Amino acid sequence: MSNSVSFSLAPFDLVLFGGTGDLAMRKLLPAMYFRHHEAQLPDEGRIICIARSDLTTEQFVQKMEVAARSYIKPEDFHDETWKTYCDRIVYAPIDITDQSHYDKLAELLKPFPDRVRVFYLSTAPSLFARICQGVSEAGLITHQSRVALEKPLGRDLESALQINDQLAGAFDERQIYRIDHYLGKETVQNLMALRFGNSLFEPLWRREHISDVQITIAEQLGVEGRAGYYDHTGALRDMVQNHLLQLLVILAMEPPVSIHPDAVRDEKIKVLRSLKPIVGRDVLTNIVRGQYKSGVVTGEQVLAYRDADGVDPKSNTETYVAIKAEIESWRWQGVPFFLRTGKSMPEKRTEIVVNFRSVPHSIFDMPMAPNRLIIRLQPEEIIKLQIFAKGRGDEMRLQPVDLDLDFNETFEKRQMIAYERLLLDMIRGNQTLFNHRDEVAAAWEWIDPIINTWDELNVEPRLYAAGTWGPAASNALIAKDGCGWIEEFT
Repeated sequence: MSNSVSFSLAPFDLVLFGGTGDLAMRKLLPAMYFRHHEAQLPDEGRIICIARSDLTTEQFVQKMEVAARSYIKPEDFHDETWKTYCDRIVYAPIDITDQSHYDKLAELLKPFPDRVRVFYLSTAPSLFARICQGVSEAGLITHQSRVALEKPLGRDLESALQINDQLAGAFDERQIYRIDHYLGKETVQNLMALRFGNSLFEPLWRREHISDVQITIAEQLGVEGRAGYYDHTGALRDMVQNHLLQLLVILAMEPPVSIHPDAVRDEKIKVLRSLKPIVGRDVLTNIVRGQYKSGVVTGEQVLAYRDADGVDPKSNTETYVAIKAEIESWRWQGVPFFLRTGKSMPEKRTEIVVNFRSVPHSIFDMPMAPNRLIIRLQPEEIIKLQIFAKGRGDEMRLQPVDLDLDFNETFEKRQMIAYERLLLDMIRGNQTLFNHRDEVAAAWEWIDPIINTWDELNVEPRLYAAGTWGPAASNALIAKDGCGWIEEFT
């Protein structure tokens, strides 16, 4: 949620390390194009793309346009706007492992020492420390500089602390922007607006009225093209440690004293530190580890994970995780938070379901499901409240009805992609939507015992057919609390 003090941007240089990579081409450069099209970028704003490829700026721009036309809808691509946008682009072939090459970047930045500088590390995490060292030794870090980096931030607490220490050797904490792009999604920010901008839900947002919460991030894709990374990472590190826990903390956090970044992040950290540890044998009863076998997704035959190119045929890497999490606080004591994420699922879906408790006594001679709040982040962005009302006719018969907000229907403006908001917030210097190092540490402190138990007990993943909602054990996990996964969006 952007700080509304000022929407104007100061002159800036956005330096994209990994400028020819997939993230830059697919998300970052199109995001800045949209902000340029909306006239939100100052004339004195450059995008400097860094990579090893020996290209001229003209050649890079041609490559960028080919990619952009495949990622931007034709109706949103405006030729004249694109031409003026490309005037902002500068490309520099630089080997980021060679300190002498940072002199080239210094020459590009030298004419504008007072500009905001955002160093965006769209590279492998193994290069984070080297880049920070490079820009520091070249004297490129000013009081107006920031550094942005993508997940994964380490493989465990120890490596995350090491990366953060390396960052701290070059940048102050106020200059570091750790990205979880889910926090830039419109619906996630509307979750905060829903909770803290309306008095309606606050009296109900607690253990006395909520029976359970479900958070699902389902992907239709398998491991396509990412086996080298994924087989050494798995769903717990790749999705739970960041995306799922970030959604949980925003859902469960106490009202901050203000929308100031420090106030919001303080409340998020409190939730992470209130998570009940899952250790030892509790890992076996509260967590389901799964891996997809062959099956059918959207009518297409899918190979088993272990048969995918680049995957160890004996791999125990999990492609699915379901967790029963608990928050030890007065507000949430006894309310289970069920988290699940998986690959090769029947559909792509990111969704939060808040199930309220049933009415204490029904006066109607009919079964009634509890009220339910559904917050869907993708593929479409929708908030829906399911209630009961009397249907038409002379009988007192209740039927479920929905009070819903469809962002595409309600708001005429094009839906911003998450990176548009995040990139502008970096330039503004607003850290609300970014993770503090203490958040990262608290998340790993909760995750590490799970990974360690899996390793110590050699817990093999339970198999599930591609195109299904995961292992049968995940249904048993949630059924122990009298609950069931909400798999139909009605």
